[in-house]
Amino acid sequence: MYKTYYPKRDDIQRGWYVVDANGENLGRLATRIAAVLLGKHKPTFTPGVEMGDNVIVVNAAGVQVTGTRTNSKLDTKKYYRHSGYPGGLTTITLRDQLAKHPERVIRSAVWGMLPHNKVGRHLLTNLKVYETADHPHEAQNPEPLK
Repeated sequence: MYKTYYPKRDDIQRGWYVVDANGENLGRLATRIAAVLLGKHKPTFTPGVEMGDNVIVVNAAGVQVTGTRTNSKLDTKKYYRHSGYPGGLTTITLRDQLAKHPERVIRSAVWGMLPHNKVGRHLLTNLKVYETADHPHEAQNPEPLK
């Protein structure tokens, strides 16, 4: 008789990884981060079980985008948010968002690759994004993500 392995809470070990976003492609970086947050890089990955690790992203301001017209993408890609009031739609381009809040660009890209439910929202709390190379998580001894 075959038995399916189902990891228990005590069996799950969570690690810390640090990623340098300087010069990295936004989409490819986001897919690597999402896989680590979901725990898909572990051999004991089980769907429906939160097995992911914590990810620290530094140098978020240095992230790049690709495409046939890179400068066009910086000006045509827009981020939207709504205040909830009539006429409360606010739009900002990728170029302006990278200049003002580059951490929101990475967080938004990773959120688009996670499940849009309670589990995905909880996994997003394991992502820490910083604009510069400094981060307050040295005590966790993060190792570089390959």
